[in-house]
Amino acid sequence: MPEIFGDLFTTSGFFTFLMLLLLQAVLGFDNLLYIAIESKRVGEKAPMVRRWGIGLAMLFRIVLLIIIVSLFGVLAEPLFSIGIPRVLDGEFTLQSLVTLLGGGFIIYTAVKEITHLLTVDEFGHEEGGSEKSVVQAITLIVTMNLVFSFDSILSAMAIANVKETVDGVVETRYQLTIMTVAILASGVAMMLMADYVADFIRKNRMYEVLGLFILFLVGVLLVTEGAHLAHMHIFTFEIAAMSKSSFYLVVGVLVITDIISTNYQKRLWAKREADLRKLRIAEAREAQRPRE
Repeated sequence: MPEIFGDLFTTSGFFTFLMLLLLQAVLGFDNLLYIAIESKRVGEKAPMVRRWGIGLAMLFRIVLLIIIVSLFGVLAEPLFSIGIPRVLDGEFTLQSLVTLLGGGFIIYTAVKEITHLLTVDEFGHEEGGSEKSVVQAITLIVTMNLVFSFDSILSAMAIANVKETVDGVVETRYQLTIMTVAILASGVAMMLMADYVADFIRKNRMYEVLGLFILFLVGVLLVTEGAHLAHMHIFTFEIAAMSKSSFYLVVGVLVITDIISTNYQKRLWAKREADLRKLRIAEAREAQRPRE
């Protein structure tokens, strides 16, 4: 057994791998939702876009993992700071900048799609389909996957590490092999699930708005997290990061509300159609009745 796979084939390493898979599944939901919404713009080429986007994203995520593990201390160093008294101040690192800009772009995407739903005339119409739009869709999927990667990679590093004593000094060694295999496994799972998620949204258009609002919340989560990492203050008020528990609570309430609202609307429409059917039958009978 090669030394590089030594961590993976141990009891503790196997359980660490399972924990990382669970982490990737939980944190990958919003990523999968973004992929499904973005890929629908290219029409029939959407499955190919999803496969290429996820495949390239996984390769870049592994490269990013290696870079973050190797340069973890450097990436945590501040790049620049802003200090406008009583207006805006913060100390920005690469991680906080990527998280802030990525969250802002996701909010923009969600608002743009919601606006499109409110103004479109033909609901079956899909934009895009040209070679340029395919490249743009793949590029956006890969880029946003890397934005989501920062959170998942740092969380994975907190799980997949061991303490070792070298010359009397305790050092932290990150289990790079386990994290890489977990990323590849999650990428395969995303490829298998992406088409099902996209088909579900396409066949159940009433849930598309729900998905866009969840995507909007993901953007808010990332923006507040980036602002928190930068220790940002606006008008002397500190920007606190939205907690994951609050995020999942709001998402759960949105999903339950949407399901109940959709079922209630279906019952109302069924009752209305039944009343209209009875009215037509009554009118037909009235029309067939002999006139005096």
